[in-house]
Amino acid sequence: MTEGDFPHRRSIRSFVVRAGRMGTGQVRALAELGPRFVLPYQPALLDARAVFGRDAPLVVEIGFGMGDATAAIAEALPGIDFLGIEVHPPGVGALLRHIGERSIENIRIVQHDAVEVLEHMIAPDSLAGVHVFFPDPWHKKRHHKRRLIQAAFVQRLATRIAPGAYLHCATDWEPYAQQMLEVLSAEPMLENTAEGYAPRPAYRPLTKFENRGLKLGHGVWDLVFARKA
Repeated sequence: MTEGDFPHRRSIRSFVVRAGRMGTGQVRALAELGPRFVLPYQPALLDARAVFGRDAPLVVEIGFGMGDATAAIAEALPGIDFLGIEVHPPGVGALLRHIGERSIENIRIVQHDAVEVLEHMIAPDSLAGVHVFFPDPWHKKRHHKRRLIQAAFVQRLATRIAPGAYLHCATDWEPYAQQMLEVLSAEPMLENTAEGYAPRPAYRPLTKFENRGLKLGHGVWDLVFARKA
């Protein structure tokens, strides 16, 4: 499959924009910080140097939820710039609130479909890493086609990370972990950094939900693949 083989219009999406109530803090953060930290989607390549005001490795996180892990990682790694992609307004507001309360400077947000952001705004071979943490597992078999980690999307991701850079996925749904491992292993541009599933990298914090699940005996599976040199 070549660059031109990717469809520009999709009938199946990996997300549904659900109506969610935004708290007053999220609304305030969106109004006050949105103009600075939320980038408009546009079909033009992102100039990360201009956006962040420096030259630094750029990591993209797809579907950051309420932004707890994103904020923690960015705060712990100030030398790396992070671009978070999320479609749900409460999550955008929540991450902006983290940014304001913790004075985090190395995060920017695009509130848009990640497939289109990657296709139009991210240059090939430009990313130091990609994080996809706990994407919707779409449990029912008839919905598996909606899962984000599919062969065509993984190939897209592989073209956007630089040689030697990484793709890190995590899920708490074992059947989805098995599919992820199969799909990622089949992408010729990538190689697994572990024998199967990887230990949780130190930079990925445990979420409250994950901590609760682990105490109940639920599993979490990390997969860390690297772009072949």
